[in-house]
Amino acid sequence: MVVALALALALALAGCSGGVKSSSGPSTSPAGPSQSAPTGSASADAGDPDEQVDPNDPAFDAGLSEPLEDSIYPHVGDPGIDTLHYDLALAWTPSTRTLDGVATIAFRATADATRVRFDLGPALDVSSVAIDGTEVKAKHRGKDLVVRAPVVADQRYLLRVGYSGTPEPVKAPTTRSDFDEIGFRISPTDAVWTMQEPYGAFTWYPVNDQPADKALYDFTLTVPSPWVGIANGALTDRSERAGLTTTQWHLSMPAASYLTTLAFGDYQVTSNSSASGLEIDYWVPRANAELAPDLEAAAGGLDWLEERLGPYPYDSLGFLLVDSRSGMETTTMITLGTTEYTTSPAVLVHELVHHWYGDLVTPNDWRDVWMNEGMAMYLQGMWEAEQEGITTGQKMDEWATFEADYRADSGPPADYDPTEFGTGNIYYGPALMWHELRQRLGDATFFAMIRDWPASQADGSSDREEYLAWIEDYTGEELTAFFDAWLLGATTPPRG
Repeated sequence: MVVALALALALALAGCSGGVKSSSGPSTSPAGPSQSAPTGSASADAGDPDEQVDPNDPAFDAGLSEPLEDSIYPHVGDPGIDTLHYDLALAWTPSTRTLDGVATIAFRATADATRVRFDLGPALDVSSVAIDGTEVKAKHRGKDLVVRAPVVADQRYLLRVGYSGTPEPVKAPTTRSDFDEIGFRISPTDAVWTMQEPYGAFTWYPVNDQPADKALYDFTLTVPSPWVGIANGALTDRSERAGLTTTQWHLSMPAASYLTTLAFGDYQVTSNSSASGLEIDYWVPRANAELAPDLEAAAGGLDWLEERLGPYPYDSLGFLLVDSRSGMETTTMITLGTTEYTTSPAVLVHELVHHWYGDLVTPNDWRDVWMNEGMAMYLQGMWEAEQEGITTGQKMDEWATFEADYRADSGPPADYDPTEFGTGNIYYGPALMWHELRQRLGDATFFAMIRDWPASQADGSSDREEYLAWIEDYTGEELTAFFDAWLLGATTPPRG
């Protein structure tokens, strides 16, 4: 997640591709005035329910996880289920602000139970629930969708849920200035966008909404033309029929639910490529077409990061601009607000880092969000220093002048106030820590370490005990006191 805009301005900081193009026109649409919401009704088509997907398909093994109850936000998610694959057929009707959905979810039970629980927003009405093709009873109270069906530990099942309604966002557990609600958002023009860190995916689909549970995703999105639906992964098909546009998206590597994204609106797409040959797509609202050229700096930012972190770990990359003032590292389709700051090169670099730190390897508990943001912030600082013609140490000196204030206000990076999620303490303190460790280890060991960690844990999740033990083993250094001081200390440790 990008640092709040207000923080960036006050501190004077500069702080998904391979898609199938439209079958009805070129990949780049001409700029023009924003169109009003299209008319017409859309419906979700999930195919023939009698054609059952096999949840035991080995292709779903990539989604195997070890879910656990989150220590910071235990009211969201359930360790009793391990979701493997979500097939989401979603249709948006702007004129009525209605989302119609059919979610087909392959999951593994982690324990014997008489029922299973998913998260689903209370504004959505459930019309049908089936397990392995058989209709079952379910109770939807508040955000809990409780499916009354017995399950056996380590057995796999296929859940199918039909639902509809006008999704509503939920209050964010933060005091940040750039967002106060999370989940499904509807713009004044009835366009749709989502951001859900640390939770909120449940506002638009049934989900095990916790970072420890990663799964594969496929999306089929339908909306009245000329609008289009956008989600994570590669665009595999785009068609128009009876005044409706349908797109299909495939995410080939597992993602945590907070890293998913969804948008319906009047978008145009442009593309360029990185030096390594990865095509990058830029989905920009027609009304904000002037921002598209700014995003093309992402290709150079990716080149810079690949020199330090290794090859980009996914098979597609895109950027999606939405009616927000924040930004999210949503997997392979980075979601950014339409502001000068959130489309700046520094933010593009920051969110790209998360594809190694946060997406490829995800913290399995929100107490360790610093594992994402500290490295993203440090590499952003290195990039900024190069652009400004100063050393990384000088950039860290700048950040050190205010880091203690964030620590005092919101708590240590790894022991923060749960009502202060995503504030400056999880960004700047860990960034300073990484620079101190770099000086202690030397560049050769440090950069080999930050490159090898994501590769060693690809597609999984981890916690700080495992991470820090790995670093000590990798470097041969005893670092317990060092990490405790930086991550858990009430005051900023002395710097070298």
